[in-house]
Amino acid sequence: MKRRDFILTAGLASMAFNIQNEYHGKDINTAGDIQNYLRGLFPVREPSVDRIVIGDPETRIKKVGTAWMPYFKTLKEAVILGINVLIVHEPAFYRHWDLDNDTGSLFDTPSPARDQYLEAVELKKRWIENNGLVIIRSHDVPDIIKDYGMPFALGRKLGFKNEDIIRSKDYYNVYRIRKGKASAVAKMIADKLKDFDQPGVAFYGDPDREVSSVGLGTGTICDPQRYAELDPGLTVAIDDTVRTWIQTTYAEDTGNPLVVINHGTSEEEGMRMLNEHLKLNIPYIEFIHIGQGCGYRWITWR
Repeated sequence: MKRRDFILTAGLASMAFNIQNEYHGKDINTAGDIQNYLRGLFPVREPSVDRIVIGDPETRIKKVGTAWMPYFKTLKEAVILGINVLIVHEPAFYRHWDLDNDTGSLFDTPSPARDQYLEAVELKKRWIENNGLVIIRSHDVPDIIKDYGMPFALGRKLGFKNEDIIRSKDYYNVYRIRKGKASAVAKMIADKLKDFDQPGVAFYGDPDREVSSVGLGTGTICDPQRYAELDPGLTVAIDDTVRTWIQTTYAEDTGNPLVVINHGTSEEEGMRMLNEHLKLNIPYIEFIHIGQGCGYRWITWR
């Protein structure tokens, strides 16, 4: 495994992350136990996708892994490492509700696309079952939990402090920063994300505009337009959220600085911090983080 997969943010190990959890201090032995612990960290709206997606809740834990995305290659790596319970943030089966029947997904498209996706789902499902792997989705809790949830973790990774949050709403924080050119702030963000194999950041708007605050969230719900009332000087958005004919064009026309980063990059630190929390609070179980970071490969003509 690459060295970067085990890099932790400086100072992370010193953070206690102690949460008053119904399951804190109790024996956790099965996949169902660890799922109950995760759900006990913070209340979320129901129904929630935070659950055991596939596998037997009574499975006795050998090792627990964490990863942002349950790619097939990640599942195979987990099994090689001796992991039999894998906690992931995103879906394993190509739609938000995984194996549940829902509408508006790729599975409603005409054949042959629908048949191809269903075949891929069955192949992955059989492999998981044959290898005795349990996959737990932990999405809604890490998105909203304070201090080390996804947006807070990304803020920490970028060097921002909780005490510098000047405005906040739902899954979004605006941080006070030293005043400077938007292009310099964007360069700083790009530099901070090197650990996650993000080759650079996309920038829209006026690079010379002076900014004194940065607003950021993570995931697909953090559309910059939704949080415009928080008035960040520079906005960090996710590639799964913006459209080049809407938010980015608006940024170019108005000059409002907009930085776009990869979805996987934005939530990698949150999964690493969740792994660290579990290590500190359930020390008798071995937790392994499988790092991923930027979800695409940067290929150039040079």
